[in-house]
Amino acid sequence: MSVTAPATRTVVEELLRRIGSGDPEAVAELYAEDTDWRLDWPEAEHGRAATPWIRHRRTRADAADHYRSIAEHHVPEEVATRVERVLVDGADAVVLGEIRQTARRTGRAYRARFALHLTVRNGLITRHHVYEDSLAVAQAFEPGE
Repeated sequence: MSVTAPATRTVVEELLRRIGSGDPEAVAELYAEDTDWRLDWPEAEHGRAATPWIRHRRTRADAADHYRSIAEHHVPEEVATRVERVLVDGADAVVLGEIRQTARRTGRAYRARFALHLTVRNGLITRHHVYEDSLAVAQAFEPGE
């Protein structure tokens, strides 16, 4: 079955709307049960204890856990995401933008540019690859300073 760009765009826009609403379960409903979820993150250099949401995932339940964990580790009143562009080509979409968050544990604010590559099949997200400024995120959660 071929996927049209408008169908992909509809799912991506709904994903962004649901992320903004803050309901992890509703967000997870848009993911296939088996999802190729990857993050561009230097695992060997930064411990996961401070950033447990940053890890590879596989399932719809993992997706819900990801969004719950982000909320738990950030100050909710100090969250902003600016989506600059959504590019769609058939089943694939790339979302470009910037997140602004404050780490709950350290109180440090950070900004991180991101690119999110999504693939939509049969109305569900089957690929979620994130490329972000991992150094900015890691530094916000590091103890000290």
